[in-house]
Amino acid sequence: MPRVVNAFSIDVEDYFQVSALAPAVPRDTWSQREYRAERNTDRVLQLLDEAGVKGTFFVLGWIAERSPQLVRRIAAAGHEVASHGLSHQLIYHQSRDEFRRETAYSKNLLEDTIGAPVLGYRAASFSITQESLWALDVLIDLGFKYDSSIFPIRHDRYGIPDAPLVPGTLSAPSKRTLVEFPMSTASILGMKLPVSGGGYFRIFPYAVTRYGLRQINGSRRAPFVFYMHPWEIDPGQPRIEVSSWLSRFRHYTNLDRCEERLKRLLREFAFAPVRDVLASLGLLAPSVPQPASAAPPAAAAAPLSA
Repeated sequence: MPRVVNAFSIDVEDYFQVSALAPAVPRDTWSQREYRAERNTDRVLQLLDEAGVKGTFFVLGWIAERSPQLVRRIAAAGHEVASHGLSHQLIYHQSRDEFRRETAYSKNLLEDTIGAPVLGYRAASFSITQESLWALDVLIDLGFKYDSSIFPIRHDRYGIPDAPLVPGTLSAPSKRTLVEFPMSTASILGMKLPVSGGGYFRIFPYAVTRYGLRQINGSRRAPFVFYMHPWEIDPGQPRIEVSSWLSRFRHYTNLDRCEERLKRLLREFAFAPVRDVLASLGLLAPSVPQPASAAPPAAAAAPLSA
């Protein structure tokens, strides 16, 4: 039986732009912080090149404005460039007009930088929730072909617990549809655990992550989506004083172990960009070079109640 090809993704933002640290780092002070996103993303590019893996880089517009050459290097290396919005604001804290303006600007900026269409979007901190499902209609209006923002768990900042677990099409509030690659979860000891990456990849023992990901590939015969941030392989990043012990724990735990875990993950699982995995499932048209494997029929649209 052939290996399942999974989606590898990187949310390109800097260490001081993380939502958990936002109370200590106002946006108007970002430019005063040591900028490490470019060097850390270049290190991710090197690791992926060594592993022979292509992925999807969801690039924050703020980063693209400062490092257009980095965005071009990502595309030139054969990776997919997608949008992570502009200023890492949580969608449910934005008005519809503000979200539209920022997202349109970021999409156009990335497309002008790489000279190619941007198909995918991922919200800051997975902030498409029940109260911000209207964002799906904005993404459709702006020409995005897929979203990868919905986390089917309960969390203090994000999550739609009853959302579909596998890639498919979602019905937006307007009844139009958009392809969704939800963040991956697995059933472990009767609990639905997030095993998609990020802080979960650093905090959980690697064996737990591997077990969950193998479960998705095995019993579900489905691909998972893995995500990470460039700052997660940078244990030397400046420490930001934040009052919440939970935020400190989530952000700083096992930064010194993440790169070696990542190398192991890249050896043990097969990966491709998000767009390619969705195309192999019949959910996207292969408008760019895509896997040659035959695609099973696409899943029916799954409604999400507003």
